[in-house]
Order: sequence, then structure tokens, then C-alpha cells
Amino acid sequence: MIEPIASALDWLGIVVFATTGALAASRKQMDVVGLALLATATGIGGGTLRDMMLGLLPVFWVSRPAYLIVCIAVACVMFFVAHIPQSRLRSLLWLDAIGLALFAVTGAERALAAGTDPSVAVAMGVVTATFGGIIRDVMAGETPVILSREVYVTAALVAALVYVALTLAGATRPLAMVSGFTAGFALRATSLHWGWSLPRYKPRPPRGRDHPPA
Repeated sequence: MIEPIASALDWLGIVVFATTGALAASRKQMDVVGLALLATATGIGGGTLRDMMLGLLPVFWVSRPAYLIVCIAVACVMFFVAHIPQSRLRSLLWLDAIGLALFAVTGAERALAAGTDPSVAVAMGVVTATFGGIIRDVMAGETPVILSREVYVTAALVAALVYVALTLAGATRPLAMVSGFTAGFALRATSLHWGWSLPRYKPRPPRGRDHPPA
């Protein structure tokens, strides 16, 4: 029962992130090949980097090309229906929040299954969740969401932390996955709704002869 749940969440994350990539491409009025490229890069980009860093070769979509085919299929569908949402940017942000939480959990799960240290598993969850979106934004000519004043990486970190902590505490895999997803999505959704952001670094005058300590 555990493996089907993990697999279902992984597939859902792929579809959701591929959809955000296609939506981003549609906002730039790309052709169907452009939609397919961004959908694929977004859907499998974070997981590809994760597997390479963990030494899990060949990466997951090479051994299971159905992931690649699904991303392309999502792009083809979105080519005809991307105009339906009244606000594609708003739809992209909310779908991205779902994908972020899903991939943070499944990325951490895959790292733990590979026998990594829990801290590494959390880091791999964050990598899986965020790098697909970063690739998407860069390829679409947008400012990466990671550089905006939004709670993004923090939400992925919370999702991965909750999953790993509950797993180490002996919780069942489904409970840990659902709890991690809920925590990460709730934080991201709340920050989107209320416009929350973490405190940002503010430059200060350098200390020296002309700038003695206050």
C-alpha cells in the first residue's frame, strides 16, 4: 500500500509541475514545442538534479520514460486549453504551490530510500521541489520565484522536514507524506493569500575609519 501512495504523489507532482511549465510558456505565446520543453523541464528538472546528486543513475525518467511522455502529453493538452483560466499567473502560482509540497515530500522520500542521512534527505526534498520552478522561470524569461519576496523555499523545507521527522519518529509512510504535504502547502498557500515574506537582508555601511561602529 505504501509504494502506490508514494508513486501516486510522484505522478501527481509531475503532472502539476508540467502544467505550470506549459502555462508559463503559454503566457509567453510559445509554440507547442516550446510548451513541451518548459513542461518537461519543469516536471522532471528537480528530480533529475536530485538523482544526479544522489548518484541514482540512470535518472528516474530514463529508466521510466513514461514520465517524459506524460510531460509532453500535458503540454499538448495545455496548448489548446491554457487560455481558459482567466488569470494564468494566479493559476500557475497555486498549481506551483501544490507541486512544491508534493515534490518536497517525494524528493525526501526517495533520498531516505537511497539510505542518505536525514539532513541530506531534507535537502534533496528542497532541491526536488524548487529547481523545476527555477528552470521554468529562467527559460520563460521571468524572475525566478525564489528571488521574489515570497515564502517559497521555506515551504518546501517545512514539507520535507515534517516528512522526515515523522518518518524517523516511526509514523506510517502515508501519514508522514500527507502531513508533510499539508504543512508545506498550507504555509505556501497562506503566504500567497496574505502576502507573507521572510525578513530580507538590508545593506549596511561598511565599518572602517570613515564608518566607525555605532
